[in-house]
Amino acid sequence: MSKVGIIMGSASDLPIMQQAIDILKSFEIKTEVDIVSAHRTPEKLFDYAKNAHTRGISVIIAGAGGAAHLPGMVASMSPLPVIGVPVKSRNSIDGWDSVLSILQMPGGVPVATVALDGALNAGILAAQIIGSSNPSILAKIVEYKENLKSKVYKSSEELKK
Repeated sequence: MSKVGIIMGSASDLPIMQQAIDILKSFEIKTEVDIVSAHRTPEKLFDYAKNAHTRGISVIIAGAGGAAHLPGMVASMSPLPVIGVPVKSRNSIDGWDSVLSILQMPGGVPVATVALDGALNAGILAAQIIGSSNPSILAKIVEYKENLKSKVYKSSEELKK
């Protein structure tokens, strides 16, 4: 069974990253969650990035604020797809430092980047990646999207009343 690794630079990122954990749980996808700081624990980062695929992880979601080097550094060493979540931290420049640090990766080192504090979309994207080769997960994604559509139609009808 596929598993998603969810890492973040510090415990203060957990309230944002919890969105990814929760949506993946709703799709019945296992997660492995940890704190891995690119700047304070580089050895742990190297070990995590180089070995995540050996532990059954299929996709890595990495959230970081400020300089936000975690997603890019993981992507530079891991063969797995990496989804970066820029986190607006207290020492951030309105979140733009995090967005640009994750978004502006050099050729050959891709990081799929979601919106600022967009861990929900990171979780959905991870599920879609897994669902592309897992019919059971794909069916849950289809159902999730149908529910989104139904909510919009319901809101539209309520507005007209």
